[in-house]
Amino acid sequence: MKRLVMAAIMVLSVVFLTTERSISADQAAENIKDKPPLSGKVVETMDSGRYTYVCLEKNDKKIWVAVYKMKIVAGQSMSFKPGVEMVNFESKTLKRTFDRIIFSTGPIDTEETKNKITSE
Repeated sequence: MKRLVMAAIMVLSVVFLTTERSISADQAAENIKDKPPLSGKVVETMDSGRYTYVCLEKNDKKIWVAVYKMKIVAGQSMSFKPGVEMVNFESKTLKRTFDRIIFSTGPIDTEETKNKITSE
């Protein structure tokens, strides 16, 4: 729980710093809870700093998701909790700008996900 709260605080801090507009925590939480989970097949993954960046593909559409560092294997199907969307997000450690990326608090615990993570 403490880790989840810290993740939410970090994501909101990034939002505040990069958008230069203020929103209340209640507004951000309300917007996130109404969004569907992010799911698809992992087509690319990379670690940088404390984060793992995951490119999911579903119905020929790709989306990048960032989560706290974890072991993820390309080719597996995964679902992530909805999160805060960042547009034109620049990762200084990766020296890359993502057109659109979602900062999620983590995977949705399905049996397949639990088995993949605990077996590695």
